[in-house]
Amino acid sequence: MGLISRLLLLLFFTFGLAACNTMEGIGEDVEAAGETVEEEAEENKPY
Repeated sequence: MGLISRLLLLLFFTFGLAACNTMEGIGEDVEAAGETVEEEAEENKPY
């Protein structure tokens, strides 16, 4: 395996791991927003 191939493989895995962390963070943000909306809806629902 040549040096260029190894560097490309390393970059691929590095960006792959960074993307996983980013997607996890987005998922947490969306979940928190959903919980906030749910709480507000519960507090303001008509009886």
